[in-house]
Amino acid sequence: MSGEGGKSLQQAVTGLLAVAARAGVSEDQVRAEALSLAAALAESAPGAPADWAKVTPGATTQDFFDAAVRGRRWRGAPTAVLTELVTAGSAEKVAYAEALAEVASAACTLGEPTMRVVGNASVAAAAQLQAAGARPLQVGAPEKPAVESKKATAAEPAVEQEPVKTVEELLAELDELTGLAKVKREVHRQVAVLRVEKLRTEAGLKSPTITRHLVFVGNPGTGKTTVARLVSGIYKALGLLSKGQLVEVDRSELVAGYLGQTATKTADVVASAAGGVLFIDEAYSLTAGDFGADQYGREAVDTLVKEMEDRRDDLVVIVAGYPEPMATFIAANPGLASRFRTTIGFEDYTDDELTDILTGLAEGADYELIPEALAKFREILAATPRDRSFGNGRFARNVLEAAIGRHAWRLRDVTAPTRDQLRQILAEDLTDEPEHTEAEHTDPEHTEAEDTEPDRTVPVQTADPTEAAEPEQAAAAQQDQSEQGEQA
Repeated sequence: MSGEGGKSLQQAVTGLLAVAARAGVSEDQVRAEALSLAAALAESAPGAPADWAKVTPGATTQDFFDAAVRGRRWRGAPTAVLTELVTAGSAEKVAYAEALAEVASAACTLGEPTMRVVGNASVAAAAQLQAAGARPLQVGAPEKPAVESKKATAAEPAVEQEPVKTVEELLAELDELTGLAKVKREVHRQVAVLRVEKLRTEAGLKSPTITRHLVFVGNPGTGKTTVARLVSGIYKALGLLSKGQLVEVDRSELVAGYLGQTATKTADVVASAAGGVLFIDEAYSLTAGDFGADQYGREAVDTLVKEMEDRRDDLVVIVAGYPEPMATFIAANPGLASRFRTTIGFEDYTDDELTDILTGLAEGADYELIPEALAKFREILAATPRDRSFGNGRFARNVLEAAIGRHAWRLRDVTAPTRDQLRQILAEDLTDEPEHTEAEHTDPEHTEAEDTEPDRTVPVQTADPTEAAEPEQAAAAQQDQSEQGEQA
């Protein structure tokens, strides 16, 4: 990300729009995506709504928080547009990811951001960069000037689109995910069945119609969105889908404010997913509970069933949520019951698996959790109740987000931090308990009075936290290993 001061949100959005124009993406879609991401990252910062509204004339505080809700899913996962560019092998995917990282950095300038905002932005920036295959973080390597980079780009030949990943490559990615043994077996089984069905059809043999729509059940943060994204790619590689993009929505993006508008809104969402996978999180909210027991939700479901039939040859729908409510949801409409015949259960992660996830997240962002920090994380896990609200992989991501902020605060007075100091997460970074700071370990004259208030204007580094005079920028971009920190 940018150095001292960083870019303003307006500047970051303008840069993102320039990349989007080259990629042929709708300006309105990109602007909405960028503003939602920025709001999600800065929603806890005092005064952020007012600063955010300066980029969106006429916007209200409610608009800010509505945008934050839409953008939360991208705090640890690639945005919708970036996902499409990556799926299509676009030559602009890396540039778009880097521009999104600048948007994440600019979110730190909204209001009076806390160290937690810095951690949020670091994680989000790295998730975008990782998804696009951008260069990994390189601590100690100075960033080249932008002008030099542009000249080099102009001299290079046009970048060709990358080849589409094969079924075997995508299944290998699935197998590399932490845990999820039962899920992996079921996906492999589904792939084998669908592959044989396709071959039989091509050979002119009769084949039973096998529904490709899926139900994912499990607690939050258990990998459902990650697996859905891989399934979309696998189905495309099998020739069952024409594009293979993943469109992730919830009730708010399907239901409108007035009767009659919901059908149009739902149909438009389904149309955007045509050729790929439509992933509906907490789908049961459409038909049950305080929000779903209404004609608006039923209108959305009826429209969804019709669209699934009309687009049955080039659309897959995956619905996700808690096991019991999802069973009720599927049974509520005969059209759903006949189309969703395969349910895949996602189990909670064990302590060992969550520790592996946390380690992977840290390593992906060029951080190192020292043994004492890992031991502290296990203590935190042991003391955390494992009820339905437990976040699983999302919990690990949240812990790391907070640790990145505390790491930056701990190094605030270290004039020239070493490489290890910039990389290492200590046990004290994982809790809010008062500890001796790094500066106190190195400067005997440091006093507690200097610790009263954190610097609230620290930009986030997305590339190279090398400027020793800006130790706070060591909150380097955090990579979401499998998005296992922000799954449905």
